[in-house]
Amino acid sequence: MEYKDYYKILSLERNADQAEIKRAYRKLARKYHPDVSSEKDAEERFKEVNEAYEVLKDPEKRAAYDQLGGGFQSGQDFQPPPNWDQGFEFHGGGYTEADSEAFSDFFESLFGRGGFSQNYGGRQRRQYSAQGENTYARIAIDLEDSYRGGARQITLKHSVLGPDGRPQMQERTLNVKIPKGITEGQQIRLAGQGEPGIGGGKPGDLYLEISFNPHSLYRTEAKTVYLELPLAPWEIALGAKVQVPTPDGPVKLTIPANSDNGKRLRLKGRGIPAKQPGDMYVVLQTVTPPANTDAQRDAYRQLSEAFEFNARKSMGG
Repeated sequence: MEYKDYYKILSLERNADQAEIKRAYRKLARKYHPDVSSEKDAEERFKEVNEAYEVLKDPEKRAAYDQLGGGFQSGQDFQPPPNWDQGFEFHGGGYTEADSEAFSDFFESLFGRGGFSQNYGGRQRRQYSAQGENTYARIAIDLEDSYRGGARQITLKHSVLGPDGRPQMQERTLNVKIPKGITEGQQIRLAGQGEPGIGGGKPGDLYLEISFNPHSLYRTEAKTVYLELPLAPWEIALGAKVQVPTPDGPVKLTIPANSDNGKRLRLKGRGIPAKQPGDMYVVLQTVTPPANTDAQRDAYRQLSEAFEFNARKSMGG
């Protein structure tokens, strides 16, 4: 059996901290992933990198491995010294999603059956327990879902390592309760829907980050909702009462006479509902009708004669 220098495999010094270990693993895992790597020995190197990270990411396994010392060379014939793991309490945490059955005999001799996880004195192997990791996903809902709340069915995809150590895509469908008043960037926690626990440990949680689908009418900023409202020039000049759509249903809105293009009218509390609901702003936008007939062109001429108005006055024109 050959000795494995896990630090050398990850191109690390023995005093590397956990952040350095994680960075080195991610870099090499990307480099040697069989699906993307052009290296001829990519699959074997990928397995070695996963095995090294399996040990060095877990403080308990790393401490036990470090006790062996750095006097061995990679490839050197190796047998674990008697009682090499004495004084360590092993909880079995820190496992990655890698397929440990694909690891080397060296790993098995230290951390597999009869190795580091074996209790002393011929007693049964200890059943360790570890809580599963939390997982995260981003989902898109309609703005109206935030106004009304309710149940939604979503499908999530995630990658797992198959028996051959290669990633495989899996799907799962979940029923999710959308809280009324949720805003973009907020998260919904689904307890127990994360990674499964180890050895009977509790599963982790799933956190869903909310985004809104693009809307044909509205845009949002936090709890505030904006609507651009097209108006004819005479509605802007003379004022009008118009029906305005909102995500919670239409409302009547009074347009003040002589309003400016771009003026914002506030609909208090008509934004995203919450304990302190947001507001909705209606942004006035003048739409100029085309002059396609003689009568329409005459109407524009009469307007130009009725008003002493220079649109480019501020430009010195």
